[in-house]
Amino acid sequence: MVRQLRNLAHRCAVGQARVARVVAIAMLIGLGPSLRLAAQSPGVHYRYQGNEPPGAIGSLQLQRGGPLPGYFQPVEIKAPEGALISLAVDGAFDQPRPTPLRVGMLIAPVYRFRVTNIPLHPGREVFPTIEVIDRLYPPAGQAPRFPIPIELLQDDLELALEGNYITRVIYLEDPDRALPVASACKEQNWFDSGPGANPVQMADRLGRPMAILRMGGRLPDDRTGPDAQFLAGSPPFVCLPPVRRLPLVGCSEAVPAPRAGAAAPTAEPESISQ
Repeated sequence: MVRQLRNLAHRCAVGQARVARVVAIAMLIGLGPSLRLAAQSPGVHYRYQGNEPPGAIGSLQLQRGGPLPGYFQPVEIKAPEGALISLAVDGAFDQPRPTPLRVGMLIAPVYRFRVTNIPLHPGREVFPTIEVIDRLYPPAGQAPRFPIPIELLQDDLELALEGNYITRVIYLEDPDRALPVASACKEQNWFDSGPGANPVQMADRLGRPMAILRMGGRLPDDRTGPDAQFLAGSPPFVCLPPVRRLPLVGCSEAVPAPRAGAAAPTAEPESISQ
């Protein structure tokens, strides 16, 4: 936009109008080539990809410094009713525990765990991983009250059992870009990012990516069992006691939890959670 020149005196109005036209033509001629070059220049390349090796994004986050290294971020793992979770401890899986399971996890290490007693699939197992890539900043002394929620959906577990690889990015929602859907009382809102999309980049546009859940694709050796590489070195974690939460106003046990989308049974489904 060409700003109109201000008149310092009424008698110069006509002359300054001519000057304004000349300046406008000069600016259009000068900006023309630069506009064409901008249109031809490639877009910005996003640094993080959804198919990064587990632990790569978290390690890059640690290079920022600040209060990230050494911080145990509370995480709450949920699974379908009846399913059991076993965390990796000292090179082996610990005893199975019911969910919700609350633990403190370091940022960047990869945490492998085992899911057993999956509804409708007795005797079968899934071995997901969790990579925490950022932390929350709750009030002092109240960190256990604000864990990152990570939910294992029945559909995702069944896709993993069928040999699919699922990537789910959990992000802290930006209130100015919140999804226009009712908040579920029991289940995370989520949507499918679609094939070929970068779920980490989409989560970054909608808020702040906090953790990455991956499941499917890898199983431990049938003869020797899980080795140190499969367990990602069994990084340390902190067990947290359960926290009793008051029911949300307006939530009813009889009302089904709404979903923001449905996962498509693709070869490599990728989804984003909030």
